[in-house]
Amino acid sequence: MDAKERLTQLKQHFPYPEFRADQSRIIERVWGGKNTLALMPTGSGKSLCYQYPAKLQKKLVVVLSPLIALMQDQKAKAEELGISATEIHSNIGSEERIQRQKKLKAGNYNLLFVTPERFSKTEFRECLQDREIFLLAVDEAHCVSLWGHDFRPDYAKIPEIRKFLKNPPVLALTATATPDVQKDILEKIGIDQDSEIIFSGIERPNLAFNVHEVYGLNEKLEKFHELYLEFKKSGGSGSVILYSVLIHTVQQISRFLSSKKIPFETYHGDLQAHQRRRALNNFMSQPNSVMVATPAFGLGIDKKNIRQIFHFEVPSSLEEYFQQSGRAGRDGKTSECHFLFDEEDVHIQMEFIKWSHPEESYIRQIYQLISKNKDRWQQEGNDFLREQISFKNKKDFRVEAAVNILERWGCLEKSGDDGTWILHFEPTEEMFLLEDSVLLTKSQNVKLLEMLRYAKEKEQCRLQKIYKYFGHQGVECEQCDICRS
Repeated sequence: MDAKERLTQLKQHFPYPEFRADQSRIIERVWGGKNTLALMPTGSGKSLCYQYPAKLQKKLVVVLSPLIALMQDQKAKAEELGISATEIHSNIGSEERIQRQKKLKAGNYNLLFVTPERFSKTEFRECLQDREIFLLAVDEAHCVSLWGHDFRPDYAKIPEIRKFLKNPPVLALTATATPDVQKDILEKIGIDQDSEIIFSGIERPNLAFNVHEVYGLNEKLEKFHELYLEFKKSGGSGSVILYSVLIHTVQQISRFLSSKKIPFETYHGDLQAHQRRRALNNFMSQPNSVMVATPAFGLGIDKKNIRQIFHFEVPSSLEEYFQQSGRAGRDGKTSECHFLFDEEDVHIQMEFIKWSHPEESYIRQIYQLISKNKDRWQQEGNDFLREQISFKNKKDFRVEAAVNILERWGCLEKSGDDGTWILHFEPTEEMFLLEDSVLLTKSQNVKLLEMLRYAKEKEQCRLQKIYKYFGHQGVECEQCDICRS
């Protein structure tokens, strides 16, 4: 298929008049069965690169994705384009999952979204055995690398998954990867010898990056209110996201917004799934909505008119910060990114790093406690485990980290039917080898240090600083706080 025919097919089957950035070049390689790593800025249309073959081919396109919420969003968008798509994960009830797998085996779907760990399930593997796979797409491919900002050990199984799928071509997609991470992605996926890196750039010249040094939450709230009112008084319209690492801070911000009569939505992990869905739907449907959220919010969100993004605490890395900030200004119009920086907040991320990688003995202890006290844990939650193992130290978040790790490994699974937990098997030695806590802790501390250096920068353009971090050259933005001063 040549370039002219690709464009003709795009206009015929999709609601787009032309390709954006390097979409056509990437699809050309995919169509030719060539392995590719594509680095595309947030909002540049990565999804089309696998949607296009899924709609035009009769074979199956498999997309590996790290998050259930992201898969649900991607599936919904694919269906809007007339693509027969499904996602399979633990939040789906057992009867529905069985039905979807039957349809998958029968060839009723052309696009499948799934997490890498789902391939450990025998019944799932069986429904794919007779399907011809046209493409294996790896979304958020930086999760493959230990040095990426969101490392997922399960992504290390991609070479094994690819072999099971009879070695289809691979398309690895990410918006944020340093040169070292790019090399690591190719090596870990096993396509480094016959692949090409397509770099569509990370230019976001319409984003104005600003760092405001403040002290304490009250100053942050006052600064936010000042910037928000300035934006409104200047005739600004559009939506706003306020990010906080801590749920406690989300709640405090929410009370402040209520006192100022500013309508808003909240989104964080302690809310029920239906509450999060309602908050997301309200945010997406209103033209001038405000969202207060933890970093759990945003992956796959494609709202064009987000005009302001505020970070109330120090992000874990420049990758995470740029990814979250990149949700602003997707329509190309100027948008503001404000980092409310209090150096005291660095210890919050240091605590997260400290607690997020429990030692092997601790994780095994948690599994045994759950195994022997499943009903009590189901009723009382993680506080029960904490009381048994941490003597009621409510600041010890290793419990949550251990449960999340066990769930990610497939040792635990939450039933989509009624929310009860199912225990499958004890963690294996192989799992602990993949989850190297010492290396992960070191990598995350290095990234946090880079984030701190960015916040303290006084001379170099903010956008240039970010470009340099990702191994890219770019001109000064002339609108960040440093350029303006």
